[in-house]
Amino acid sequence: MDPEVALRKIIHIDMDAFYASVEQRDDPSLRGKPLAVGGSRERGVVAAASYEARRFGVRSAMPSATARRLCPDLLFVKPRFEVYRAVSEEIRAVFARHTAVIEPVALDEAYLDVTENLLGLPTATAVAKAIRAEILERTGLVASAGVSYNKFLAKVASDHRKPNALFVITPAMGPDFVAALPIGRFHGVGPVTEAKMKRLGIETGADLRAWTPERLRETFGSAGAYYHAVARGIDERPVRAHRVRKSIGAETTFSDDTAAFEVLAARLAPLFDKVWAAADAKGMRARTVTLKLKFSDFAQVTRARSLPVPVADRAGLERIGLDLLAGLFPLRRSARLIGVSLSGFAQDAPEAPLQLGLAL
Repeated sequence: MDPEVALRKIIHIDMDAFYASVEQRDDPSLRGKPLAVGGSRERGVVAAASYEARRFGVRSAMPSATARRLCPDLLFVKPRFEVYRAVSEEIRAVFARHTAVIEPVALDEAYLDVTENLLGLPTATAVAKAIRAEILERTGLVASAGVSYNKFLAKVASDHRKPNALFVITPAMGPDFVAALPIGRFHGVGPVTEAKMKRLGIETGADLRAWTPERLRETFGSAGAYYHAVARGIDERPVRAHRVRKSIGAETTFSDDTAAFEVLAARLAPLFDKVWAAADAKGMRARTVTLKLKFSDFAQVTRARSLPVPVADRAGLERIGLDLLAGLFPLRRSARLIGVSLSGFAQDAPEAPLQLGLAL
């Protein structure tokens, strides 16, 4: 391993139930109650759920009707993305007090490289504690933080004891921690890959570590090298403060396959929200919208539309996305996944166009 890579100090910050927590902060009557952001009692899809709702099994991307059956007392509120973006900017201002090396992942999530922190705090753990305290003081919201020597383990650490948690994985802990980690908690292993790995007898990091690089590559393609490294607690990816994004996308895999336009359109709604919010938060405007469908037999199809000017707003993204979906109908088989992405970016486009021995 490159010595410089081994000396990194990385923090992953993840806001706890961000959208729902903002709503509960701003409306005291919602506090302590099961809450869904997005959708409605009758139709639509849940964009985010409070921890009170998650105890009932309510999750993001779940049809509202299913969420209501799981939690009859579930409260639905409309998303306010302009508010979430403003709060996200406040949180990033806190990050910037501590490091210039910030890689936002979403409005509520970022990696920070604090190998050298701007306030001269003695350890990355001290930086993470300070950041969490400042976010709480400034916004009234709770953040979880993971501290480690690479991005993969920092992400795992932030998820480890959520909500309202700070967890540290040191270099001495890393390999053994990963060995005991359930495969579904590996960042980059989605539900479909998790199911495939379990069918192959891969239940934990130790099981994954037993596979040779060649066998991983043969079975999982280009992702095999990544799995081989992270199973050993190795991740040499840097925190990229100025990543050039070629695309911004989101997708969801269904618990039940469907060929119904209305159902697929409803499942696209939170994806439109997420993609537009991510692009808007970065001041990015795109000319190309791409829709992806993956079918029950794992075949997939994409449809894209490129415009002479950037997409103006979320409504425009939705209009194009639904038009691309309609162009695929009637479907000859059921779909198990749907996704949408933006590409062909023009940074800072005008608004008027038609659009983180090592002391951790």
